[in-house]
Amino acid sequence: MRLPEWPIHTEKAMDYLRQVLESQQWGGFHPIVAELEKRFSHYQQCSHGIAMMNGTVTLETALQAANIGPGDEVIVPSISFVSTATAVSRVGAVPVFVDIEPYSFNMDPASVEQALSPATRAIIIVHFGGPFAAMDQLLAFARKHNLVVIEDAAHAHGSEWEGKRAGTFGDMASFSFQNSKVLTAGEGGMVTLNDDALAERVRSIANQGRIPGHSFFTHFELGTNLRITALQAAVLMAQMDLLDEQIERRTRNAALFLSELADIDGIHWQDVPAQVNRNSWYLVLGRVDASKLGGDRNAFCEALEAEQIPATPFYPHTLFENPLYQKLPCRVMDAPISKACVQDAFWLAHRVLLGDDATTIAIAAGVRRAVERVRSKSRVTVG
Repeated sequence: MRLPEWPIHTEKAMDYLRQVLESQQWGGFHPIVAELEKRFSHYQQCSHGIAMMNGTVTLETALQAANIGPGDEVIVPSISFVSTATAVSRVGAVPVFVDIEPYSFNMDPASVEQALSPATRAIIIVHFGGPFAAMDQLLAFARKHNLVVIEDAAHAHGSEWEGKRAGTFGDMASFSFQNSKVLTAGEGGMVTLNDDALAERVRSIANQGRIPGHSFFTHFELGTNLRITALQAAVLMAQMDLLDEQIERRTRNAALFLSELADIDGIHWQDVPAQVNRNSWYLVLGRVDASKLGGDRNAFCEALEAEQIPATPFYPHTLFENPLYQKLPCRVMDAPISKACVQDAFWLAHRVLLGDDATTIAIAAGVRRAVERVRSKSRVTVG
């Protein structure tokens, strides 16, 4: 089975790169960086975009710009990449880990409500795998308690909730352009937002405290150099030419893939809220019910690998179970669903959805064979 490769590059990327290489400015001050910021922020329906070196520092900068720091608590999900939590710790605040919903893989509003304390200042809402978290409930909670809302939209380029794109709901949003993302330059990130004054502060922090119109050697904020390079921006400009078609292709193939496997008992694929009218399909997520499948998640992932379908058996632990958070300050809410997902969840990378119909059907057939392989072993073991 020949799966689509990722990343995908085109000659247009070479053209953009050549423009940069033939210029005398390869760093963050090349006009192509400003062009990318304008193009991406417009794509995400936001007024401002500030490009940075990766999607980890974008989270840290958003928190710093919102004046989150020592003495503050920030609510984060127990299931996410580690930077969702470490960004909070690195600005001196305390992450408060909440549980996720059973099948959306996104933060549970009930757990969020229980996590509130007098020190709560912000909430980072992760759109895990591409679909949104429960935005209506989470935003109402944030407004009620006057919390800063930061969207961790690293998985959600182009995703929409009732026609509004990721990045338009919170005070700020953080996007990643890391190698596996649906829009990539290998590394890179972007903060998007709609507040002019806040955007100026974010940009100043990322550009060593400078303010436009003043001397290059005059600094107003305690900032640092987080600028993206023109070479990364060149690659991303070419990748943006492909993004809509790739999202549409993944969406069509996801529907075909899931319909081909609709009769399989023992796998619960990710629940997507009805309000999500566009999904990046960054991940194809599922949970294994071993009592129905005949084998556990690890056996199923091994069977998928035997069919040459690359599967990741979820995270090895919750965020708060990292050794890091055995020594760093944090607060942990009861998280039975997060802990259960560590044991029974898995994902397939978005490249499995980038082929044609025949490839998608072949991948689904491979999943079906993997299920039968697990069940056959179970029958042998029982026998």
